[in-house]
This record gives sequence, C-alpha cells and structure tokens, in this order.
Amino acid sequence: MTRTYSFTAGCVALLALAACVSEPAVVAAEEDQCGASAQQGLIGQSREVLTEKSFTGPVRVIGPNQAVTMDFNPERINLETDSVGIITRVFCG
Repeated sequence: MTRTYSFTAGCVALLALAACVSEPAVVAAEEDQCGASAQQGLIGQSREVLTEKSFTGPVRVIGPNQAVTMDFNPERINLETDSVGIITRVFCG
C-alpha cells in the first residue's frame, strides 16, 4: 500500500512539473503571432504616427469606450488609444 501511494504521488508531482516547464514557451509564441512585441515602442505616441507606418497584417485602432467585435484574430494587431489619441496598449487579437 505504501509503495503504491509513493509511486502515485511521484507520478503526479512529475506531471505537474512537466506541465509548468513546457506551457509558457508555447503560450508566449501564440500570443505574439501579430508581432505586437515589436511594436511596443508605439505606446505613449500619438495615433498620428500610424499614418507613417506599414503593417503586414490586419490592424485595429481602438478608441476609449469604442465598441469592437469579440472575434479573435491572432494575426491582427490591436492598438488602444486614450481620449486624446495617445496609444496606451498594443496587443494581438
């Protein structure tokens, strides 16, 4: 009985450790399919700078309190702006 319990507990601990190690790398790659990490320098700038930029995929500029669709497109870059047009957040979706 003790031997079975120790074996089971060891397997559970090993599986938990394996899940913790492999998951973040997969999630990080999936979260940046649109290239948002390369555009973080836009935060704090006026939305007017976007007229000079070229993006490879779809782009959505979201103003404060603006309604947007809930569809998720991992290749779309979203740029949130505040009430005076300053970019406050850049993310995929």
